[in-house]
Amino acid sequence: MHKALLTVAALALMPATAAFSAPQPLDTGAIDRVVADALKTTQVPSASVAVVQGGRIVFAKAYGEQGPGKPAVADARYPIASISKQITATAILMLADEGKLSLDDAVGKYVPGLTSGDHVTIRQILSHTSGYRDFWPQDFSFADMAHPVKPDAILARWGKAPLDFPPGSQWQYSNTGFVIAGRIIETVSGQPLMQFLSQRIFTPLGMTSAVDADFGMTTADAAPHERYALGPVRVATPAAPGWLFGAGQLAMTASDLARWDIGMMDHKLLSQAGYAAQQTSVKLSSGEDSHYGLGIDVLQWGSHRILEHGGEAVGFLSDNVIAPDDGVAVVVLDNADFGDAQSVIAKKVMALVLPDAKPDAQAAGGLARATSVFDMLRAGRLDRTLFTTNGNFYFTPTAIADYKASLAPLGAPQSIVQTGNGLRGGFTAEQYRVTYPHRTLRIVLRAEPGAGGRIEQFTVYPAG
Repeated sequence: MHKALLTVAALALMPATAAFSAPQPLDTGAIDRVVADALKTTQVPSASVAVVQGGRIVFAKAYGEQGPGKPAVADARYPIASISKQITATAILMLADEGKLSLDDAVGKYVPGLTSGDHVTIRQILSHTSGYRDFWPQDFSFADMAHPVKPDAILARWGKAPLDFPPGSQWQYSNTGFVIAGRIIETVSGQPLMQFLSQRIFTPLGMTSAVDADFGMTTADAAPHERYALGPVRVATPAAPGWLFGAGQLAMTASDLARWDIGMMDHKLLSQAGYAAQQTSVKLSSGEDSHYGLGIDVLQWGSHRILEHGGEAVGFLSDNVIAPDDGVAVVVLDNADFGDAQSVIAKKVMALVLPDAKPDAQAAGGLARATSVFDMLRAGRLDRTLFTTNGNFYFTPTAIADYKASLAPLGAPQSIVQTGNGLRGGFTAEQYRVTYPHRTLRIVLRAEPGAGGRIEQFTVYPAG
């Protein structure tokens, strides 16, 4: 899963041989305070943080508990979820550099039977402009995810469904597109995806901890956690194997993700043209800027070019923010799929490293439905006719009880304001900020478009 932040940038890449300016002294005590405050506010159990300055890792530290009674350690793995997309995209670009495929090839050339497979291009699946509907727009594990799946089964269900829009005409985040990308890598290279990534990317960059999150994690690594509203924090049950594949299957340490970032800064894997293709925002057919390259957000924070992506798996959140021209990156991995600790920590630590790098705010919209459902949940009620099958699946008796027990004592909020709106997997993608005198919450709402559209997701999280 992914959270797009902010506004865009478009821009020339620095040459691979550029020397970075001398880094500012790093205030490690300030980082400790930022992380401690975010974990306390959100009750996220742990976070692992790495900082790159001057093109090298200068800080790596873990905080909190990575499992019940287990202090967090910096060499523990966390799933990076959708941050994996930039790695999948790079694998495609490596094959393009070798002349084995073109970004403008139709996806049907390599994966037959897909809807509009003769018209959708590889560039469009990597930039979320293909029209393929996202198979996992929810921020929770839906019922089918309790069962193992193969990539081709995902594509048979979602890759052969009608497109949500004509290819190239809109931007809509789609995990489905990156499952297609993973299958293209396997078809063209003749290798399983993880074997290709290990041999061609992880080994050259020294990323010794990188594994398939479904099979490679152990009890020495971080454990997933979940929460209903402000209820008890519980160890979560991961989705069954196979659901993430090329869209988000990787796990690693924060330091190894930082090594990936350094590889991007130093242009270690791709040609100059390959990195330019990945890091240039794709334009829609209308000429509108998508603010997204190939597997990564392309942003501008003040005068700084920023490459950013977040990730979400069951029980985990992550954020990776890179200022490639400055030789700076901040990696934050945490072991909870609630709250916003990962993005709060990433932004605040980046502000310590690059004080003039300021992300822009999102635009606001309407909020009547969100307010109504929030009030229902505070009272421990739920009008199930308002929800889809998956929405009702999420609201178990335990979930409803936790929502009431944790929200009712807060009373009526001072305000509820919409902070984001978009489209995801055929559903709206709405975010709201709920303000109380001494705390702030965040609502994520996804619903069928149009008047009377049923709600696919309504989740409440503590906000940092």
